[in-house]
Amino acid sequence: MTLTDIQKQIDATMEHVQKVLLYLEFSLKKIDAIPENFDVNDYDLLEVYESFTSRFARLSDIVATKLLRSLVLKDDPSFRGGFMDLLNQAEKLKLISDARTWWVVRSLRNKEAHDYTDDCLKMYFKSIKIHARFILDETKILLKKI
Repeated sequence: MTLTDIQKQIDATMEHVQKVLLYLEFSLKKIDAIPENFDVNDYDLLEVYESFTSRFARLSDIVATKLLRSLVLKDDPSFRGGFMDLLNQAEKLKLISDARTWWVVRSLRNKEAHDYTDDCLKMYFKSIKIHARFILDETKILLKKI
């Protein structure tokens, strides 16, 4: 992949990231209006949370696997590391503030919420909410750097 190809991918990905960022912010506003002690048997609220977690996963995927990877490749076209290597390199390049927190984001994204008990499900949603704020902030900072 040439540097021109990498830059084209960065440009296209940035447009997509900006849209998905707005979608996640919209869902987060809805989630903020829901009390923490909500009834997990309220299917309307669960639908809102499921939309929120889906948007969380989508933004984290696009930023980490597409945008960060492209930016790291732009800096080092021979980069071939795994996901944690990518995060460490992105942190080294000051593209992200904390590779470990991005690793937690990735772990949360990989979890299947439907296997949890009601209490665990609430904890899972709470953790997603906290980390959604993190990736929103990180993504906005990243977009300003590019």
